[in-house]
Amino acid sequence: MPSPAGGPVAVAAAAAAPALGISPEMYPTEDDLAYEEEILREPFKLKGWWRYLVARAAAPFAKRAVIYERALKALPGSYKLWHAYLRERLDHARPHPISHHAYASLNNTFERALATMHKMPRVWVLYLTSLLDQRLLTRARRAFDRALRALPVTQHDRIWPLYLRLASLPACPVETSLRVFRRYLQYDPSHAEDFIDFLISANRWQEAADRLASVLNDDGFRSVKGKTRHQLWLELCEILTKHADEVAGLKVDAILRGGIRKFTDEVGKLWTSLADYYVRRTLYEKARDVFEEGVASVMTVQEFSVVFEAYTQFEQSMLAAKLEAAEEEGAGSEGEEEASRKNGMDKLSKKFLADCWLNDEDDTDLRLARFERLLDRRPELLSSVLLRQNPHNVEEWHRRVKLFEKDPTRQVATYVEAVKTVDPMKAAGKPHTLWVAFAKMYEKHNRLDSAEEIFKKATQVNYKAVDHLASIWCEWAEMELRHNNFDKAIELMRQATAEPSVEVKRRAAAEGDEPVQLKVHKSLKLWSFYVDLEESLGTLESTRAVYERILDLRIATPQIVLNYAYLLEENKYFEDAFKVYERGVKIFKYPHVKDIWVTYLTKFVRRYQRSKLERARELFDEAVKQAPPQEKKVLYLQYAKLEEDYGLAKRAMNVYDEAVRAVPNSEKMSMYEIYIARAAELFGVPRTRQIYEQAIESGLPDRDVMTMCMKFAELERNLGEIDRARAIYVHASNYADPNSHPEFWNKWNEFEIQHGNEDTFREMLRIKRTVAASRSQTHFILPEYLMQRDQRLNLDEAVDTLKRAGVPEDEMANLERQLAPGPSTAPPAPSTATAPANRMMNFVSAGVQAQAESSSRQQQAAAANNEDIELPDESDEEEDDVQIAEKSVPAAVFGELGKRAAENREEESSGAQENEQLGALERIKRRRQ
Repeated sequence: MPSPAGGPVAVAAAAAAPALGISPEMYPTEDDLAYEEEILREPFKLKGWWRYLVARAAAPFAKRAVIYERALKALPGSYKLWHAYLRERLDHARPHPISHHAYASLNNTFERALATMHKMPRVWVLYLTSLLDQRLLTRARRAFDRALRALPVTQHDRIWPLYLRLASLPACPVETSLRVFRRYLQYDPSHAEDFIDFLISANRWQEAADRLASVLNDDGFRSVKGKTRHQLWLELCEILTKHADEVAGLKVDAILRGGIRKFTDEVGKLWTSLADYYVRRTLYEKARDVFEEGVASVMTVQEFSVVFEAYTQFEQSMLAAKLEAAEEEGAGSEGEEEASRKNGMDKLSKKFLADCWLNDEDDTDLRLARFERLLDRRPELLSSVLLRQNPHNVEEWHRRVKLFEKDPTRQVATYVEAVKTVDPMKAAGKPHTLWVAFAKMYEKHNRLDSAEEIFKKATQVNYKAVDHLASIWCEWAEMELRHNNFDKAIELMRQATAEPSVEVKRRAAAEGDEPVQLKVHKSLKLWSFYVDLEESLGTLESTRAVYERILDLRIATPQIVLNYAYLLEENKYFEDAFKVYERGVKIFKYPHVKDIWVTYLTKFVRRYQRSKLERARELFDEAVKQAPPQEKKVLYLQYAKLEEDYGLAKRAMNVYDEAVRAVPNSEKMSMYEIYIARAAELFGVPRTRQIYEQAIESGLPDRDVMTMCMKFAELERNLGEIDRARAIYVHASNYADPNSHPEFWNKWNEFEIQHGNEDTFREMLRIKRTVAASRSQTHFILPEYLMQRDQRLNLDEAVDTLKRAGVPEDEMANLERQLAPGPSTAPPAPSTATAPANRMMNFVSAGVQAQAESSSRQQQAAAANNEDIELPDESDEEEDDVQIAEKSVPAAVFGELGKRAAENREEESSGAQENEQLGALERIKRRRQ
């Protein structure tokens, strides 16, 4: 049993406390007796001590520290006890200032712990962190060194972050920090960027530049911060240029130029950095050379803008600095002049050197001239940039030449450079224009010999296209013509069009690359120019020889054929001209040969008229045979005109008849009109009846047939053939919808009013209604059928739904009879005015219904629809049982016919038998039978 309070343990502790100077709270109490006995029995077991500490978790720290000290004395190698003890001591010391004695006890405890726990990195971390918080830099540095020596290398990564934190503290000496970072790079070289950042922050530019250079020279280096080599290059350039006086031992020029070659996307910035380096070194002429090299080597307009802007700022700053220095020196120079006057030797030297430019220290004018010259050179420098991008850009070379309009020497040099640089196979544009412009410049300055030499060299260049070389020859000949050297121009054309020899062709074929010089003799541009020269300056024989050569080479165009024939006609060689036409129509096909045929036939007819009529007919037959349908109309009209003027009228009609069959459908109507007009003029109006009939039956479009019928009917009316005209109108009514072609029915209506009677007029109205009904059936009957089909489908769906719901069949039959609109369940058909829902939808009456009714019935019918009639729905029973609901048609619909019917009804007695006419449905049935 535990001893009661005030037992022997407590009494002994209380008695001993005053003697030792220890507080009684530090001694065990009665509650600690069980744990004390346990640790007395087994003092070297961690379990008993840990239980004791857990049980006294709420005790004061001093008492727990006594327990920890007793436990660690028994178990000095227990990591668990040391770690818990150190954590509690840290927590106990943290609220106090760092000068408190608790931190000294803490550090002493850490030192005692490390005697046995020196291999435990967590203990080192706690200790080092505490030292950093206490700002004990020297003690911390020594502790870091001991930790790195005590721990294996694999655990150094837990120490180095704290060590670098120590090196980054503001109070840490720079040399100490540098040594720490250098040691760290030996452990982990990949963090060189951290060291470089520290060097930059510490203004150690020399070492920062050395480290950056070593990093860039290491091909295996990979940035842990994600920086590219380009960014590192820019950082190095910035250090070298902005701190040029503080960095030595590095070849700045070589480094920056290496970056310019390697990183082409930042060339402008690197050039300006290199120039800035020399400016800071006060090497201004060297900086100017760098700027000149930069603007002469950049490849893009953007980079040029960067370098040129920096260059102009440099020159401007140099000029401003000189002006400021001159103003400052002006005030202090007066006293010096007074002293120099006293010395005769100085006066003598100034007398001899006064006008010498070497004695002039004021170079303000020179700097101003440099600045102005730089601004004037900007277009030239920009042109050089564009040409460096594409040296084969012909248009850019022309624009560059225009920059030196006032300097012919520079123009010549530019042209020479252009023709040497531009490759005709890669040129963007027309490279021959450079040679032409070069030669014209010499011509402008009356240097014809030099211009001819340029043209001669230009003809030896292997151009990409034959037309380029042909243009060179033509320009050369035009230059000779401008200076009245006509024989020289013709000789040049003869030389240009000369066919190369067989040996030259064989040699070119063996080499595999045929130059344009071997093809230029077939250039149509050259031959056209040559033949124009011969026509203007040569003889007829020489001109004919050129034309014949063109035809032999088969490079002629229809216009050349026409020109050749016209030349022969002017010189009265008509048969030779017609032979040229013959060759032309054999060479070309449609549509190119059309103009040759038309011109040939026109001039042949005009020349021979009826003397060679058979030959003309053969030509026309051949022409219309070769022509496509859309090109035959002109030839047929020309052929018919020949027969009318010099041949037989009957043959002319045959030509017209053949033409209306050969031309396309779009031109048949106009061709028939011409045919009819010519037939009426040559053979009289009755001859046209056959043509009209042929046109109507020839398969023209419906609208053209209707138009032709109207013209035919008008012809018959003029001839007095009224019945024939009416028959034509009846035939044409099959093509005329009253809704689409009201002009036809108006024309027929006027005809009947003028020449018809009541019967013919009634027949015209009947035909009109019949045509309207036939044209409208496809629009009205089909939707009615679809509506009835939809009703049947809806009824079937309703019956299926009732079956699935369990409704008896009797009830379903009743419902079906109610829903179905059949004749067995339908009520008696009411009148149209009272029950419009039971009538047949969209049925238009085509006949007349008459039914004697009372006056009130007639009034209701007049108020109802005047066009529709009411019919019950059709059923499957016999047609005799169908009940038709009829209604009267208003008299206004039928005109005169309605008036006569009204008069007949008035004459009949009211009790007489009703004279019922057939309804619409009955009439439709009989028509079908």
